Amino acid sequence: MIQTEVLIIGCGIAGATTALRLARNPQRRIVVLTRAHDPIESNTRYAQGGIVSRGPDDTADLCVADILAAGAGASSPRAARILAEEGPTVVREVLIETANVPFDRDANGDLAWGKEAAHSRRRILHVGDGTGQAIMQGLVAALRRCPNVTILPHSTAVDLLTFPHHSRNPLDAYRPITCYGAYVFDREERTVHRYIAAATVLATGGLGRIYRNTTNPPGARGDGLALAHRAGARIINAEYIQFHPTALAAPGAEGFLISEAVRGEGGVLLSPDGRPFMAKYSPDWKDLAPRDVVARAIHHEMETHGYSHVLLDIASHMPAAEIQSRFPNIYAKCLGVGIDITREPIPVVPAAHYSCGGVWVDEWGRTTIANLYAVGEVSCTGLHGANRLASTSLLEGLVWGNRAAQHIEAWLNAEPGLKLPGRDQTPPWDESGLIAEADPALIQGDMQVIQNIMWHYVGLVRSADRLSRAIRELRHLWNEIETFYRMTKLSDGLIGLRNAVEVALIIAQAARHNRQSRGCHYRSDSVSLEGDRLL
Repeated sequence: MIQTEVLIIGCGIAGATTALRLARNPQRRIVVLTRAHDPIESNTRYAQGGIVSRGPDDTADLCVADILAAGAGASSPRAARILAEEGPTVVREVLIETANVPFDRDANGDLAWGKEAAHSRRRILHVGDGTGQAIMQGLVAALRRCPNVTILPHSTAVDLLTFPHHSRNPLDAYRPITCYGAYVFDREERTVHRYIAAATVLATGGLGRIYRNTTNPPGARGDGLALAHRAGARIINAEYIQFHPTALAAPGAEGFLISEAVRGEGGVLLSPDGRPFMAKYSPDWKDLAPRDVVARAIHHEMETHGYSHVLLDIASHMPAAEIQSRFPNIYAKCLGVGIDITREPIPVVPAAHYSCGGVWVDEWGRTTIANLYAVGEVSCTGLHGANRLASTSLLEGLVWGNRAAQHIEAWLNAEPGLKLPGRDQTPPWDESGLIAEADPALIQGDMQVIQNIMWHYVGLVRSADRLSRAIRELRHLWNEIETFYRMTKLSDGLIGLRNAVEVALIIAQAARHNRQSRGCHYRSDSVSLEGDRLL
């Protein structure tokens, strides 16, 4: 059993920020878990476009208005206000001054501001098209300078440790659900440890890997959402899954994100025969329409005309040298699969990208379970509503990571010497009697079934028939996987499969329950209501 004051599960921008801000108190003890070998590996690492702050001709009011417009009437005005007002200060303090992130600057040495879809001003800070990578390098380097922060790689959370669920005292059944840490699988030792903590923070990122086509890395399979759901936390807005309009459609590079910043710098979407088409779907915004509109427009073009992809042309709108300078990673990746984006358009398709819903949290990152916080994509602050505004996700992780740290610090200071359950009060993990080894082929096969169900039936366009079929098939699969799980020795893949099918069911059930098309939740059998953006 390992005891600490704060346990943070996940090391992306949200988890790392929470740890960094708590570490300012040298007496505070913080453990950060990551299932990856390298703590830099997270959803954050793959963010290309940048992070919202406040440009020279920008205001908090303008930023709030853009967030609420993109959210299709479902964004929390309070959350949008917190982000717009606090974000620039936290960007400066954490990313620029503490993590030394080298944001791009102009010839005068001033910060260079980018623009992306549905933003009315240039307010995006970036490091070429590798902003997430630069942010993670800076944050992890800063964490490693903190002697009171321990980063543990190869660590996969199995379940949250909660009372009364894991208490040996029957009288605890009358207490509210309280989190005291987690059971964690050490991928190298292949053993499960109990981590006991006064405060536990879920910062596990997203869930795109439960879809066949996604921009997300392999670890994004909904672990944190499943952990919270099994523990009894409130989950909201799970049906709002944002599909990025432009993922690279080339053999060997499927799912590679082509940043929205490409369209922000003048890129235009074309049919394979060279016809611009966004004006008929969004006359005002055209190629800079909100992501849900652009993704469905591409999907509609592909289905109607039988296209396997559409094209994104930046070569006709930006000098070659500027393309290579502004988008070096995209240029190199595309060149590696035979596409020179300075001379030819990029083949693209939509792909699952971001979960706008998640574990309900308040303005301080608190969940409905005592002592449990959630920050970043796993949480739902209400900021994104039914459709996330580009480049707000990194800032949300930063702002709510900072806020969660503030609340935890104040709480721990107000209640020193918090009594935590001891070894005799929490049962150790019991694998006695389990003799079967996890078969990677079975796990991969079941995961592919989940991904196909979600892509075809709970994807860009949904209907009652599709969703009902998805739920029937997922329930059967859930039973099979749960039986398999309870007979088999743990592995990271088995844990992820169990979480993936649970999260898939959560999303499918939420999508069937919500009959109104709004934002990135589009039902072909819905009635158009206020806030809808139907094709």
